[in-house]
Amino acid sequence: MMHELSIGTWTIHMATLIEWTLAIILILSLAKKSERAYTWLAIAMLPNLASAMAAITWHIYDNSEELLGLVVIQALLTTIGNTCLAVAAWHLLRTEEQKA
Repeated sequence: MMHELSIGTWTIHMATLIEWTLAIILILSLAKKSERAYTWLAIAMLPNLASAMAAITWHIYDNSEELLGLVVIQALLTTIGNTCLAVAAWHLLRTEEQKA
């Protein structure tokens, strides 16, 4: 059914998932060619990708009350992901400062 969200919102949700996945792949490619510290950035992006997948799964099942736990999981993954991204950015900064 998926009546809870409009076609436009579904399009944006799916495009964001694809975009985030491609960004991870591109960052890993960059890490292989230049700075290995970018690998940690790509890894740090994974919890946010899983968070998006949890949100979309909940929407696929019409925001079912039975799956309300997915909202909690999504929030937890977002928090973990944002923390991981901050640490990865700090690591990249330190790596760049050591080069200078």
